[in-house]
Amino acid sequence: MRRSKAVSALSLVAGASLLLSACSGGDSGSGNTDQNGSSTDIKAMAVGKAETADQFKLADTPGYDATVTVGIDDGYSGYNNQTTDTNTSYNNYILTSVLSGVFKLDGNNKQLLNVDVFESAEVTSKSPQVVTYKIKPNLKWSDGQAYDCKDMYLAWLAQSGLAKGPDGKNPFNAASTTGYSLIKTATCKDALTFEADFSEPYLDYKGLFNGVAIMPAHVLQSKTGIADITKLAPTGDPAQLKAAGDFWTNEWKGFKADIMPSSGPYKITAFDANQKAVTLEKNPNWSGGKGGPAKIVVRAMEDTKAMATALQNGEIDVAASTQPDATAAQTLKGLAAQGVTYGSAPQLTFEHLDLNYKRMFKDKDLRKAFFETVNRKEITDKLLKEVQADAAPLNSIEFFQGEEGYTDLYGSKAGLGAEAAAKTLSDAGWVKGSDGIFAKGGQRASFKISHNQNARRSQTVEIIISQAKAAGIEVKDETDANFLKGGRLAASDYDVALFGWSSTPNKSESRSIYVCKENGGDQNYQGLCDENIDKNYDIAVKATDEAVKLKAYQDVDKAIADQYATLPLFQTPSMWAFKGIDRVYMQSYDGALWNAGEWEQKK
Repeated sequence: MRRSKAVSALSLVAGASLLLSACSGGDSGSGNTDQNGSSTDIKAMAVGKAETADQFKLADTPGYDATVTVGIDDGYSGYNNQTTDTNTSYNNYILTSVLSGVFKLDGNNKQLLNVDVFESAEVTSKSPQVVTYKIKPNLKWSDGQAYDCKDMYLAWLAQSGLAKGPDGKNPFNAASTTGYSLIKTATCKDALTFEADFSEPYLDYKGLFNGVAIMPAHVLQSKTGIADITKLAPTGDPAQLKAAGDFWTNEWKGFKADIMPSSGPYKITAFDANQKAVTLEKNPNWSGGKGGPAKIVVRAMEDTKAMATALQNGEIDVAASTQPDATAAQTLKGLAAQGVTYGSAPQLTFEHLDLNYKRMFKDKDLRKAFFETVNRKEITDKLLKEVQADAAPLNSIEFFQGEEGYTDLYGSKAGLGAEAAAKTLSDAGWVKGSDGIFAKGGQRASFKISHNQNARRSQTVEIIISQAKAAGIEVKDETDANFLKGGRLAASDYDVALFGWSSTPNKSESRSIYVCKENGGDQNYQGLCDENIDKNYDIAVKATDEAVKLKAYQDVDKAIADQYATLPLFQTPSMWAFKGIDRVYMQSYDGALWNAGEWEQKK
């Protein structure tokens, strides 16, 4: 996801959610600039044009016959973004305008009922908790088939973790089952009414059944021969469950027009894997606002500096990056005279290092020593200050800076210096060899940090290599363009993984990352398993008292830190710039296209 998502270029995520800088150019847009270099108009763009206090709908703005090209950091890989090998922010950034769900996030991370698609989503019973969803009548997918309750039922069946195939295993390879697994029964009361009956209280229910979670059930039924998916219970026919699971998991990869319709304002009409470009055009069956450009082309541009240059040269109209880069930020901020507006904002995303317990980092002393070598302030000072003037290390996993509950848990653990790290290893029986590298039991303190193709991440590793070498630890940089979307991360094929998690405002969604695998840790790729973490997540997720919930998440946070499992580096700032469009805001989790259907051509 957190319906957390691995942010492959986060380089977030997501968001799922980033920030400031000294300006080398002049005004970044209309009005004065703030300390981020963002136009003072930018904050107003975080709100949808027809948004109310608790509801979102696309404003019915005038559409315009133009092709808008948007640059993002990494490429599209799958229509179903909920499997372990497709679950990235970059799919989400595209699919947010293609697939519709119950709640919508605006630029301020407010969870709003999507009234273009749903009439209501209400807790109709508190004990036991029952949530009833009412879908608007006469909605259709872009292929003309009904958007109705069966689509929500499939979303639950696939992500509940309850289904069993002929081998007794779950045939749906969902990235996370958090929240869905607590729905003990799901019922279509009629074609437009979906009822979720929870086995335990789940206050974060608004994070379920978001747009990218709801796949077209009619397509799966047609391709698998299942007559009615709502009649297939998790304990039902194992052969049918396997057929459904295999299709859901494997067939919605890449792009195939006949099986990948749209339920949002845009539909995918082309995907060029070689050019890493996706083309979106208006969905003729969309019942909401009809605005936005006629066509949107989304291009993957891993080099943030090249993205900024492309905007400068008129090759793209929107540069939307979750890869903060000082040089790119300077370029974008200097384009005001060309009619470019620049923005930067904090995301609910954090960059971090995950240590793999399944390899040499099962040794806690080695984990501790590695933490002690990594000077995160040097990383943030060198790589983020131009984007975010007050950039600082993040010292929590569960909380972002400024949130209630945030406590510094890593300042006393990380960046203590080479001498401290060497002492930790020596005291634990590691011996420095003639090559200057510590070793124990035939195992050298030598490992790779793996990440996707990303200049800032390569620079991060370069800094860590120097810091670690001084402590007698050998670090190597392993760049793999497909590290996050090719299955290696999910397969735990790394020593140390450098990437970002992008989250929604719902903290319960982080549970699947840190609890033991057998207890629902679907996204726990590093092999961490601690009963204190599991216990306190259970308390937090089930809590109905806010004080109890907060304390439990703080206890989770401390337990993760005490394990020396994951080293948070920083909360990742986004930066974006645009021209020719009236307003663009890069939403923390859904990217720049969250309200593309109400973009207007700038006069």
